[in-house]
Amino acid sequence: MRQTRRKFLQMIGLGVGGIIGTSCGYPGPKRISGKTNLLFIMTDQQRSDALSIAGNTVLETPNLDRLAKQGAYFKNAYSPCAVCCPARSSVLTGHTVENTRMRTNGLAYYPKEKGLMTMPTFDEILTGEGYHCEYYGKWHSLSSHTDIYKNPVKAAKNGNSIFGHGGQKFVWLDYIKDKEPIRALRAGEFYDNMSERPYKTDPMDKYYGKTLAELKAANKKPVQPDQHGELLMDKEHSLTAFQARQTIEAIERLKDKPFSITCSFHFPHSPMVPTEPYYSMYPAKDMVPPVSIFDDMSNSPYAGANGRKGLPEYRDKDKIKYMISNYYGLIKEIDDWVGKILKTLDKHGLTGNTLVIFMSDHGEMLGSHGMREKNVFYEESAHIPLMIRLPRRIKRNTTVDGYVSLVDLFATIMDYLKIKKHKSDGQSLRGLIEGTDSGHGEYVVTEWDYRGDVAPNYMILKDGWKMIIPYSTTSKVINALYDLNSDPYEMNNLIGKNPNRHRYAEKTEELRSCLLEWLKKNGSNHYEGVRKRKLV
Repeated sequence: MRQTRRKFLQMIGLGVGGIIGTSCGYPGPKRISGKTNLLFIMTDQQRSDALSIAGNTVLETPNLDRLAKQGAYFKNAYSPCAVCCPARSSVLTGHTVENTRMRTNGLAYYPKEKGLMTMPTFDEILTGEGYHCEYYGKWHSLSSHTDIYKNPVKAAKNGNSIFGHGGQKFVWLDYIKDKEPIRALRAGEFYDNMSERPYKTDPMDKYYGKTLAELKAANKKPVQPDQHGELLMDKEHSLTAFQARQTIEAIERLKDKPFSITCSFHFPHSPMVPTEPYYSMYPAKDMVPPVSIFDDMSNSPYAGANGRKGLPEYRDKDKIKYMISNYYGLIKEIDDWVGKILKTLDKHGLTGNTLVIFMSDHGEMLGSHGMREKNVFYEESAHIPLMIRLPRRIKRNTTVDGYVSLVDLFATIMDYLKIKKHKSDGQSLRGLIEGTDSGHGEYVVTEWDYRGDVAPNYMILKDGWKMIIPYSTTSKVINALYDLNSDPYEMNNLIGKNPNRHRYAEKTEELRSCLLEWLKKNGSNHYEGVRKRKLV
């Protein structure tokens, strides 16, 4: 009946966009015709299951859930590379890590190396199409692509560009200088590396129970991933609040012109120090340690990854509860602010004419396999949230089961904003959303074009089967094959050192064939290495 009514309204030439938008619970669009806006919201280090819509029964994300239900929710979205700079560079350009050549975080901002990220970003293209583009929050890519952004403030008071290393931090520090004056530390406190304000440590913190004097005497300086506890600051002045407010102010300013606004939240990346009430919102005592926290990793390519062997606290089931608590608190804060950002679109009648994309660049191990951070191809690190909303063009309650990569977002943006097609290694997700594409989504590849002899370089996932391998024939790194259908926590590597690994020769060759197809399509230099590598 609903479809018939829609067709009828289209036939008689009524304001279909406004009527359907309102009937579906959206305010009518301010402009029925004209360019479609883009609001791109990105978190850093949010894993796919850190959403209540993904089945998390502890963490509450009502605003992100609502966004997913109002458009398309992707159950199987993966990072192009579970590392910040390579992933973001691929998202911005729609090209593989190998083709952008942005292989490591060390190449972000203003590197000396030439020939990096030679293709345009989606915002550079949109600028040429008459869009006003602004970007707020963490950049962590090649800074030479940021000249097109028209942010009112482009540098901190110390001269640091907002698109340079630490740029977002220094602008925030300017903001909180008078609102949160620096004070002397008290017992159990250290200075958070981001805010440079006190935080109260909890048992997960690497230096819990120590004093600043003891650290100085031992010549120790905490790094971001070591910091866990409560940031002693008003929640209204947190970095998340600051970045969200910048985004809201941009929407308010640009409401009468076609815009592309990016809100790139720093969190739930470390330091994991939420403010109250978020610090206490998910009590540590109620958190459940990961199933795989005691994995002995004897048949894993990642036995020594992320400094795992020297960080036993991430294999401590009691301590890890504090990290999970803090992580959830940071995400809950983001969810609250996303709700306020979306309400700003509603307030100005922009909802019906704005493509909203929410994603994260990669996940967080959070104690799974006794590890922290990302950098690996396990689900907790590579599998991320993705949702896309565009009223009247993307049906509500659309769930996409197919495997997709964030590399596909570039082409998707071009498609929905009706921009002529640009070269990309990805493919528009519109066909999967509308159910017209039966080929895309069969498998997904994640890469790390780096350190070929000491870590895996490719992950391919198809039908719940995941293979992880290096691209070198000489690498001694263990090959891995996991059946996520029966082993969702990736505890049982079916190849590698498994004496029965030859039973899985057919499956590994099937996955290799798909990986080779992907490598050939994207002009990879590693095709022959993968083709010749012994798998079982």
